[in-house]
Amino acid sequence: MNTTIYLLRHAATSANLAQPYRLQGRGLDMPLDPLGVRQAELTRDYLALHPIERVLSSPLLRARQTAEIVAQPHDLEIEECPEIIECDVGRWEGKTWEAIRTEDPEAYRLFEQNPETHAYPEGESFGQVAQRAKRFFDALFREQKSGTILVVSHHIVARVYLAGLLGLPPAQAKRVKIDNCSLSVIERFEGSTRLVTLNAAFHLIGLGAAA
Repeated sequence: MNTTIYLLRHAATSANLAQPYRLQGRGLDMPLDPLGVRQAELTRDYLALHPIERVLSSPLLRARQTAEIVAQPHDLEIEECPEIIECDVGRWEGKTWEAIRTEDPEAYRLFEQNPETHAYPEGESFGQVAQRAKRFFDALFREQKSGTILVVSHHIVARVYLAGLLGLPPAQAKRVKIDNCSLSVIERFEGSTRLVTLNAAFHLIGLGAAA
């Protein structure tokens, strides 16, 4: 018996699509951009014929909206899971990286040096997010012994968890690219967890990807 998780990053908001993009974290709880709605619809159409037994989502609006659209063909209730809410980016909420480098150079330097141990100022570190993400997925695999689950979460949560499956520490999670509304597939079989697909976005061809 095996369990499959479709790990989906939420569709794009206007903050994702801005040039340069802005950090959203938790406090900037934005709805999907019209392009993001279309991303979610294309994901819905792609997954419509795939058997999905549960849909779990971060409680943030952008994730919840994505989950509601994608779950439509499956007629399932959305289970909100605060454990997979986006990283708390503290006082960098709503800022661009250019502004952060200019306004907060020392904190930026430390974060770039090692985000696993140096947190977003007044927020979380990659290490802290990795711990809660791993706890969540380990518990989910223990609870769900078979079947397929859709989990809708966020950029940093997906990055650090998938980095772990790839054998990378949280400090190197930035090497893992996760686009808006991309799918990563994780399987659990006989006690072993493996990453089958990373950042699949072929169902979004023609729409472009967001940061």
